[in-house]
Amino acid sequence: MPGSVFQRVESLLIDNSADYEILQHEPVYTSEEAARVRGTLLSSGAKALICKCDNEMIMFVMPADRRLASKAVRREYGWRKLRFATGEEVEEATGLTPGSIPPFGSLFGLPTYCDTALAQNERINFNAGSHTISVALRYTDYLSVERPRMGEITE
Repeated sequence: MPGSVFQRVESLLIDNSADYEILQHEPVYTSEEAARVRGTLLSSGAKALICKCDNEMIMFVMPADRRLASKAVRREYGWRKLRFATGEEVEEATGLTPGSIPPFGSLFGLPTYCDTALAQNERINFNAGSHTISVALRYTDYLSVERPRMGEITE
């Protein structure tokens, strides 16, 4: 696909008249570092995890202060196996390194599952294809742009 992931994210947001802001900052590699440089709560971070569920790659999006409830998710959706994708698998699926993935599985042809707890934030924050670029986006705009499958997927 043409353009950087950041350009693709921004085009998607512009095309959908989303309310967003861009922040350029020092490189961050953890959710905690990202919240610190953004000056935001950790819970407002939209953490995007890529997992292999049976033979399919899936994106899970959740508040950055929570973790995937793997066993419950596997039972809920009927997957026999669920594991975190390796760094190589993440790069193959997205062209990105872990920690820089925006919460838009649709950009990569991946199904997106979003935790209902993310709704506790009026605005969400995420890295947009780079460890040095973050986007702040209204949560309601995220839902209307991405249309993820919603569920209770964290603990």
